Amino acid sequence: MTNSLNLDRIKEIISAVVGEELSVDVNATPVCITISAAKLLPVCEAVYKHPDLYFDTLSCLTGLDNGKEAGTMEVVYNLYSIPFNHHLMLKVVLPREKAELDSVVSVWRTANWQEREAFDMYGIIFNNHPDLRRILMPADWEGYPLRKDYVQQEEYRGITVKSN
Repeated sequence: MTNSLNLDRIKEIISAVVGEELSVDVNATPVCITISAAKLLPVCEAVYKHPDLYFDTLSCLTGLDNGKEAGTMEVVYNLYSIPFNHHLMLKVVLPREKAELDSVVSVWRTANWQEREAFDMYGIIFNNHPDLRRILMPADWEGYPLRKDYVQQEEYRGITVKSN
């Protein structure tokens, strides 16, 4: 868990990159900072490279669909610093119809397959990803199965697709 001293320092470092007040959810576990898609890559580079933080591990990257009514999707990054034993969650909210942001593979190589999964399941585009293609579904599958408005195709390659 990030202690308040570390959180103040984290906020200071990220604020210097984004140049604005941060939205922080201290009730989330770990603490969550929401940033804009445009600032994602510079923030990730900063929290990885800064000697006071050194978030050297991307533990998990998760996509979320807030539904058509909300009109947004989210990408959540769970970060961990092995030497400092602190955690941080970064969140980016995207417009649902243009869910697109920069890849963080250049910062954490583990983002490669995690971004591919978010693309495959939600249709989120990660710009400059080295190999953005489906990872769980067949390459020619229609739609994105974890979107709230997903309608499963009735047939795939001449085989009836069962729905539960």
